[in-house]
Amino acid sequence: MASDRRGGPAPVLTLLSRAYCHLCDELREALEPLAQRHGATIVEVDVDADPALEEAHGERVPVLFLGAPADGRELCHYRLAAAAVEAALAGGGR
Repeated sequence: MASDRRGGPAPVLTLLSRAYCHLCDELREALEPLAQRHGATIVEVDVDADPALEEAHGERVPVLFLGAPADGRELCHYRLAAAAVEAALAGGGR
């Protein structure tokens, strides 16, 4: 298991996206350096491959969570809210 700079488990950011989504591409590109700076892992999930996720979030893609969509915390959607992501990651991803 990966760890962050403090020795704890590395935070996981889950990005709900879909193919051919320019907002998804933009959010991913903006997120990558921020996640790398904090030692976070980005897990990308195709919302169209999961009917429950598509129903819950399909109109708001991309959506970024700290943790998994089922039990994580939504940080932003459509565009990267860098301050919210920074704050979540600075808090140890918890």
